[in-house]
This record gives sequence, C-alpha cells and structure tokens, in this order.
Amino acid sequence: MRKVFLMIAAGLLLTTSCKQKTKVVEKIKVVDSETMEEITDMAAATDVNNTFVDIALPGPQGQTVRVRDYVGQNKLVLIDFWASWCGPCIRELPHVVKAYDLYHDKGLEIVGVSLDKDKASWLAAIEQTGQKWPQMSDLKGWDCEGALFYGIQSIPANVLINEHGKIIARDLRGEDLLSTIAQQLQ
Repeated sequence: MRKVFLMIAAGLLLTTSCKQKTKVVEKIKVVDSETMEEITDMAAATDVNNTFVDIALPGPQGQTVRVRDYVGQNKLVLIDFWASWCGPCIRELPHVVKAYDLYHDKGLEIVGVSLDKDKASWLAAIEQTGQKWPQMSDLKGWDCEGALFYGIQSIPANVLINEHGKIIARDLRGEDLLSTIAQQLQ
C-alpha cells in the first residue's frame, strides 16, 4: 500500500509543474537601469516588492515585444511563463484566459513568455488555448532569456506587476490568480 501511495504522490508532483532538467551555466549580464550596476542575484532582484525587469523578445510575427510597453499603460501586467509542451501550463491556461476575459477591460494586460523551441507548436498552442494577449519567445526552451531574468525554474509561473512597475505577486494559480487580480483592481 505504501508503495502505491508513493507512486501516486510522485505522479502528482510530476503533473503540477514542468521543471527545468538542466542547469543553465551561461550567465546573462543584467544592469539596473538607474544605477547601471550589474544585478548578480536575479532571483532576489525579481522578487515581490522590487521593480520589474524588462524583457524584450521576438513576438509571433518576429516583431519585438517588450514588457515595459505595457507596464504603466495598464493597472496590472501579468507576465505568464508557459510552453506548449507543458501539460500543467495547458491545464492552468483556462484560468489565465478567464482572468484576461474578466479584467482586461478593467486594466489587466498579460504578456506571455513561451519556453518553446518549436515555433509551429508555440503558435498552434496560442490559437488552441485562446490566448489573445501579446506573446514572446526566443525559442530557446529553458535557456529563454526572459525566464532566466526572472529565475524561472518551473512552469507554469507568473509575475504580477502594478502600474508603477513594482512586482506585487509571483506564481499565482487558479482562484488565487483571479482573486488577487480582482482585489488589486478594486
């Protein structure tokens, strides 16, 4: 009986997020836009209560999409890290779509950052899941610069930013995502 429980528990862990399997060795140099000093601890730099780190990556048609173009123009911006091959991401997307549908007209924008490597799969998943918001991907999988900037080690993951550019929450899912956005937009 214990063996069965452990197998079920292990199966549940595997289905709650897609985790990075390889350690990223290459370091990205990120500097503070005000002091121009190098930021060495990205996980701490992108934690709640800090100013967001801008991401600029190619969009589906090759245009450059920048998070900074949406922060300040909206009351809230949710950076949503996902991938077409990530089952837990696909299962979480209905909540993200619902948040967009309920709150976009009230000041929410979402920017999707895909950890895909295959452009056709990425584009098909955007269409199939009903993601109507701006999307970006450098098609580098776990080596995605945007994910590296935010210290993303598993997906789905997200970062919620207020209109002043402050990170106010991370890794919201399901009803927590919806209730946090509703509370912030009151």
